[in-house]
Amino acid sequence: MKGPWEELSRAGLEGLAGALAAGRISGPYSAGALGRHLPGVDLANALAELNRLHDAGLPPAHLAEVLRAVAAERKLREVTSDRVELVWTGPEMPGSQSRETAIVARELFARARRRLLVSTYAVFLGKDVFEPLARRMEEVPDLRVLLFLNVPAPGGADFDPDAVAREYFREFLKKNWPAGRQPELYYDPRSLAAKADERAVIHAKCVVVDGHTALVTSANFTEAAHARNIEAGAVVHDSGFAGSLEAQFTSLVAAGKLRRVFP
Repeated sequence: MKGPWEELSRAGLEGLAGALAAGRISGPYSAGALGRHLPGVDLANALAELNRLHDAGLPPAHLAEVLRAVAAERKLREVTSDRVELVWTGPEMPGSQSRETAIVARELFARARRRLLVSTYAVFLGKDVFEPLARRMEEVPDLRVLLFLNVPAPGGADFDPDAVAREYFREFLKKNWPAGRQPELYYDPRSLAAKADERAVIHAKCVVVDGHTALVTSANFTEAAHARNIEAGAVVHDSGFAGSLEAQFTSLVAAGKLRRVFP
């Protein structure tokens, strides 16, 4: 059910608050009096609420403060909606207000100028998924791309972790990375711990562009996840959030917790 102020715009709320504070409107309130300040607006719910508050003893000056508070909340909501977008893969119903994962990923790749971070758990048919990023790396020679991937442990316990990681990334570059300049490759050494109960994986799926925009999603970097699966995420246009997310990875690299591999 809609609240009493939903039909009023933020400007309408602020204008009505000003009229109340200046004494140009007083209770009991009428549709005619409100309509002079808010022409062409459905005022039924707002009028009922104003008269309810008037009957409860709230003077116009206090009502003005209520409306200013609602307007301030509306402004914050509008700003937030511009900063966060729903990202979706899969079937959509009419009226959906989401953006496709593949489209958002391509837009973020194309926007990168200095630094781009990608983390994913799984990659399949990666040449198609990463082609826009590889093209951007050719367009911007100074673009630094950091790619964090999970390296699965082989069967058994008798293996050389460094050799396994190098071989995994050699195969990744051969099968899943387009021709051209290569990204920096990182993994979590705990994924290859000798004891199975000490292993951990990189399961985060995210993209961070130049420290100011971030995509966090359930979608791996696979053709199915970007085109057919049901996947949900959000792209956040906020340097504070994006910078913090990027720092989570880069600080672990600096501390040696996440390790770069040179295949």
